[in-house]
Amino acid sequence: MADPPGSDRADGGGPGRAPQATVLIDANNFYASCEQALDPALMGRPLVVLSNNDGCVVARSAEARALGLPMGKPYFQVRALIERHGVVVRSSNYALYGDMSARLMASIEPWLAGLEIYSIDEAFGQLPRPTGGDLGPWARALRARILQELGLPVAIGIAPTKVLAKLANRLAKGDPTHAGVFDLGAVAAVDPWLEAVPIEEVWGIGRQLARWCRLRGVADARALRDMASGELKAKAGVVGLRLQQELRGQACLPLAAAPSPKRETCVSRSFGSAITELEPLRQAVASYVVRAAEKLRRQRQRAGHLTVFARTSPFAGDFYTKAASLNLPLASNDTAVLLAAALPLVERIFRPHRRFQKAGVLLQDLQPDDQLQHHLLAPLPPEQQRRREALMATVDGLNRRYGSGTVGWAACGMRPAWAMRRERLSRAATTRLSDIPTVWAR
Repeated sequence: MADPPGSDRADGGGPGRAPQATVLIDANNFYASCEQALDPALMGRPLVVLSNNDGCVVARSAEARALGLPMGKPYFQVRALIERHGVVVRSSNYALYGDMSARLMASIEPWLAGLEIYSIDEAFGQLPRPTGGDLGPWARALRARILQELGLPVAIGIAPTKVLAKLANRLAKGDPTHAGVFDLGAVAAVDPWLEAVPIEEVWGIGRQLARWCRLRGVADARALRDMASGELKAKAGVVGLRLQQELRGQACLPLAAAPSPKRETCVSRSFGSAITELEPLRQAVASYVVRAAEKLRRQRQRAGHLTVFARTSPFAGDFYTKAASLNLPLASNDTAVLLAAALPLVERIFRPHRRFQKAGVLLQDLQPDDQLQHHLLAPLPPEQQRRREALMATVDGLNRRYGSGTVGWAACGMRPAWAMRRERLSRAATTRLSDIPTVWAR
């Protein structure tokens, strides 16, 4: 098995430097694959994962896809098909998927000269192309290592640019003969492969732009690459030109090694059952504030503006939605401070006899946590600030180590009836000590 690239990494093309290859590593059927990795009995069986409150199908194993189970369909509409074929159903286990994503990215990083985490199951990377030009052996070695360490199947697309790497990744998935790896930079002729990719599948082409292209006879990636640049710029501007240059092998989209600071953080959920009283709504909002504060601290940010909102079901009669906001005198990521600000707002948006179906909290005016503009009318002595930061760090550390909710807040309630419905939830075997599988050997 090949070793990860080491000290001979190059950082770009040019005289005396190896040409750079861009890599896109994408986990196949990520949610379903995570469930199978933790429960080997599910391997080879059709499996679907449901959305919040077990509402819709949001992930399918390859076997479930082969049965024709559609993505995004409400569970009740496909329940008969699922039961007829013995499809395994799981509720979304976000703690498991987040932890597996972190492990996946940590496994990938040593193999690359640069890494951009694009989504929970996708990452771009770069590395120098070897003298022979073929990165297939390297990609197959990485794919085997990830499967061995994490049990996750991945597809790896390799090309000179990010847009082409996206296409290569699609080709790696679409043809079983490629065995999950495709190096577009090592093929003798690129045009036939670009012709095999419909215009709708090109990264960055939305529905309206795809329709515009079709009306002009541009039906695939090759036609988009070769169309008149002036015509494309008139429609899509500089973004369209960059996409076209990427298809021509000229890198215009650099890796974003560090994600841009978030401009807002939102936590919202639909309830497992409708809320009609004030106290359960306060508990729900409190739980979302706790989650949002944890996100802020992980992002190393503080919030200066807070909004609480709630609504009834849009499909029921007499629809109602309401929001209330305030500016914090001192930007904060302290859970206690945010709870004290948010809970009075709940009383302003609550209306009796309304069946609330969803609520949430939105944090804005985000600032780096190493910069704090103090307020004369809201003093925060340095010693008190250090103690509060230490307390929040301790709470976060305990919850990371022993599982989310190990240290909770009384305002969130105990075993609330409104909690998200997840009747088919798998165990949190990677994030909770009590859920670690037990193996009995004879």
